[in-house]
Amino acid sequence: MLKVETETGRSLDRRAAVDRYLSGRRRTAEIFGMLAPEAYHDRPIALRNPIVFYEGHLPAFSVNTLLKKGLGEAGINPRFEVLFERGIDPEDESVVPGSLPAWPPRAEIQAYGREADRRIADAFERKDFTREDNLLLARGLAAYTILEHEPMHQETLLYMWHRLPYGKKTAPEGALRPVLGGDSPARASVHVPAGAATLGAKRDAIPFGWDNEFSEHTVEVSGFEMDVDDVTNRDFLEFVRAGGYEREDLWSEEGWLWRAEHDVRHPAFWERSGDEWIWRGMFEPLPLPPAWPVFVSHAEASAYARWRDSRLPTEAEFHRAAYGTRSGTERSYPWGEEPPDRSRGNFDFERWDPVPVGSFPAGASEWRIRDLLGNGWEWTSTVFAPFPGFEPMPTYPVYSADFFDGKHWVMKGGSLATTKPLLRRSLRNWFRGNYPYVYATFRTVRDA
Repeated sequence: MLKVETETGRSLDRRAAVDRYLSGRRRTAEIFGMLAPEAYHDRPIALRNPIVFYEGHLPAFSVNTLLKKGLGEAGINPRFEVLFERGIDPEDESVVPGSLPAWPPRAEIQAYGREADRRIADAFERKDFTREDNLLLARGLAAYTILEHEPMHQETLLYMWHRLPYGKKTAPEGALRPVLGGDSPARASVHVPAGAATLGAKRDAIPFGWDNEFSEHTVEVSGFEMDVDDVTNRDFLEFVRAGGYEREDLWSEEGWLWRAEHDVRHPAFWERSGDEWIWRGMFEPLPLPPAWPVFVSHAEASAYARWRDSRLPTEAEFHRAAYGTRSGTERSYPWGEEPPDRSRGNFDFERWDPVPVGSFPAGASEWRIRDLLGNGWEWTSTVFAPFPGFEPMPTYPVYSADFFDGKHWVMKGGSLATTKPLLRRSLRNWFRGNYPYVYATFRTVRDA
């Protein structure tokens, strides 16, 4: 289902580049194919652009990055390459642009996308896209940038689709049914001993990384206790029933202001039906699955952690728990060096909703902590900031730098809609603390 073959070597050859690009484009087309035509101009999340924007943005970004900036060629449609250039990240709905452009007809946007695909595939097949005398093309930088940009936005599309009415979307053929499971496992924690955690990556050690992944550095981490599993819906329901959303002392100042202004009383993926709680599934409402990880904002996760007399892990603690070992070495993945596969976690578009926590024991870390990759990004208590040696990337200079504002928080791991190449150890995700729509869960830690 919507699988994309990935390049695992250090270099990206022509055939691999074409295959990976076109496979990603087919997945995007299938995701858009899930929509009813009347949903095309909907704005299911007010903090994001309307759906129409993204069908133009993905090919326009690739044209701007590889063809125009990288190879120095003319574009296809100058208007589209400005109109669809970049999305928005407003603090709240009050600062969302009031007037939106008159979007082009969908047929024109799709024709633009087809021509972009043809031109980019041709560039991969015939042009010199790995020139070392060009900062944008060195080591295939522009190529990798567009190949990873597409699946990142595919995840954005899915959590936008999650907000649409059920009548405006249809499950693709072969979609797996949700695994509701039984009750959630009893809450348990394990001790992670003190040790070193390596964050980031060396520039020549991986084929590609976004600018915020560099440079590699080591952090000494004190011992701590960490939850074996992510916080589940059942766990979080205890917080809701205990009045956690009414206790200002549990919330940060910013979090409480958001909660009060928007009258937030439960996670965005929950809905009330009489006396019952319902999970807003991708294609159907479901009785709240107690064993699924709860999806919440950073503000809600932090409030719950305080209620449990605990806290969210730092980015370094997540690394120590996920990749550290008793011997002092570090792994590429929580389970070892083997590449990700379907036995290790819920990722790479295998499913459209989470699965019960602990469903993938083969993906556990050295400390037997589960689901560190897949099933939901994990909030940390680390503010998104540059690593030592940070340099904006030539292909996308504002990719990270615009978000080093003290208002975004690092997330690690990956979700059900995170592709395998994005599961690398050094990758960092981030969102504002009051953004409740992303596939993000959390687990708590306590000092040893």
